Amino acid sequence: MAISELERLHDLLVEVSGDVSFRLQGFKSEHGELMLHIEVAGLLPLACQRCLKAISFDLDVDSLLELIPEGADMSQDELEDDTRDFLPVAGELDVAELVEDEILLALPVAPRHEKCGLPGAADAGERINPFEALAGLKGKPN
Repeated sequence: MAISELERLHDLLVEVSGDVSFRLQGFKSEHGELMLHIEVAGLLPLACQRCLKAISFDLDVDSLLELIPEGADMSQDELEDDTRDFLPVAGELDVAELVEDEILLALPVAPRHEKCGLPGAADAGERINPFEALAGLKGKPN
């Protein structure tokens, strides 16, 4: 799937090019639940939140989702169970939207390089202290 088709990702990327590969497999669990296994892989050029340059993010999603009818009543225990991920479905499943959702969930909240400075920090020169002039007036009579 072309990255250009994943419009919700565009603001997070330095450039909108390349593609991601995905694989979907549906099956029934041993307890009879409908399951969907999704794998997504690719290389995304994310924007560093400090220097705004590209970070190559190696995308590797491997999720197992339990398909449930949209609006299904679920117990509080089921909702709080962190070992299960549910996917409410009504009608046809939009595969492109599901792939994009899984990518967005896998991205870091604030991507950044291990070591980098703020934009323009290297060529900022000497720092000016606005209170330096006030220090010279300290102790002088009016």
